[in-house]
Amino acid sequence: MAKENLQVLNALDVAKTQWYHFSAIVIAGMGFFTDAYDLFCISLVTKLLGRIYYTVPGHPKPGTLPPNVSAAVNGVAFCGTLAGQLFFGWLGDKLGRKRVYGMTLLLMVIASLASGLSFGSTPKGVMATLCFFRFWLGFGIGGDYPLSATIMSEYANKKTRGAFIAAVFAMQGFGILTGGIVTLIVSAAFKARFPSQPYSVDPAGSTVSQADFVWRIVLMFGAIPAVMTFYSRMKMPETARYTALVEKNAKQAASDMAQVLQVSLEEEPEKLEKITRNKDYGLFSRQFLKRHGRHLLGTTTTWFLLDIAFYSQNLFQKDIFTAINWLPKAATMNALEEVYKLSRAQTLIALCGTVPGYWFTVAFIDIIGRFTIQLMGFFFMTVFMLGLAIPYHHWTTPGNHIGFVVMYGFTFFFANFGPNATTFIVPAEIFPARLRSTCHGISAASGKAGAIIGAFGFLYASQAKSPDKRDAGYPAGIGVRNSLFVLAACNLLGFFFTFLVPEAKGKSLEEISGDNIEEEEEEEKGASYV
Repeated sequence: MAKENLQVLNALDVAKTQWYHFSAIVIAGMGFFTDAYDLFCISLVTKLLGRIYYTVPGHPKPGTLPPNVSAAVNGVAFCGTLAGQLFFGWLGDKLGRKRVYGMTLLLMVIASLASGLSFGSTPKGVMATLCFFRFWLGFGIGGDYPLSATIMSEYANKKTRGAFIAAVFAMQGFGILTGGIVTLIVSAAFKARFPSQPYSVDPAGSTVSQADFVWRIVLMFGAIPAVMTFYSRMKMPETARYTALVEKNAKQAASDMAQVLQVSLEEEPEKLEKITRNKDYGLFSRQFLKRHGRHLLGTTTTWFLLDIAFYSQNLFQKDIFTAINWLPKAATMNALEEVYKLSRAQTLIALCGTVPGYWFTVAFIDIIGRFTIQLMGFFFMTVFMLGLAIPYHHWTTPGNHIGFVVMYGFTFFFANFGPNATTFIVPAEIFPARLRSTCHGISAASGKAGAIIGAFGFLYASQAKSPDKRDAGYPAGIGVRNSLFVLAACNLLGFFFTFLVPEAKGKSLEEISGDNIEEEEEEEKGASYV
């Protein structure tokens, strides 16, 4: 039998959409905006880094980052993110969401600025210091995943909770878009101020010395939105669910939310004591395994499989950019022109393919539910991946590039209007309050492990067997077509693992997590909240 919920928690569940909801979305969302900007902007300047630090005099092509350096520069932030998700997720349940929230933002600001100030007397030295600061940037970003999702879920009402958490995550799309726009503006300004000849005409002069400022400005810009929201994060009260259900302080929870909701709320310490009685089981306990073990298996596997496919998109962007002539051959451009054209292409993709999918999820998640959106997303990702793989040779034939672009766009539209959003939302809803941030961090870290495989494992796997068709410095792989088949299989597995994840639409957090279930029902219903 379900226990009656605390008045303060019930008030949050039934509250009409108010200003504090939008305030929480902006505060949490700006963190995600910064996360996305910082993680994705590095891909826009890696070609410039190659030209500045690794150009070989007399070589017919401009310099590029060696495979191991490229993997380190692009991937070290992912490693930091994975570690940060686990650490700050756990810390958010131990110290409180608000207290840890400020730590992650401060770390992101410092590391963003430091990344742009990377130094060294040799190219290897510059890359090493850049990787060091990018790791700690990722560490701070990692903490934002479980904390932003948990804070938003615990502040939201149950009717529109999915849309609110999805709106926070959707800010990632604007972060990616802004990364492209900032790089576009900075490179255009430097290109106009410091004109130069293409590499094929003047190899040494094609990369002006001032180009070294471009990548530094782009990386340091990520600190600005984080600084703008720091004060607001510090002023946010701790969530009532953490204060009441974890700290067991009914008086403080009622006081904090009375100010937020502008209503009078009872403290109800006796009811709180009943609700939290015998609910102190830990992550590795038999009770957790019985109640939420398969849920955690579902959230970790689906996020892992989704991110393998989602982050592998880098494999196909060069094919698309080349096919539709967005990116001419490197030797026909100077360094700043290459950055400009790459950021222009990235901005158009974000505007047309990335951003819309996120907001479709915001619009429909509380109507058709998380489960349906995730199933649909994985299904159509599988279909479109196979649609790219089976006739791959057809798509790469000159004249057929439009179809390739359309198929590619639909694949990632259904990732964003699908599991890329729902895998972030669901772990913030289905676990008990004292383990919510930890479980979200574990799920997110599993996803980031998939991202590392998708972004770098498949970078090697997708290389052609023929040496003349491979990227310089890479060993033979299974090729892009076979890689697409493997990615389609990952999406299909994600479809089936989705059946382990419960539907949270329209339910209170206590109802879906089992925090308001009578103890005597545990034997019968402990593992049946699906």
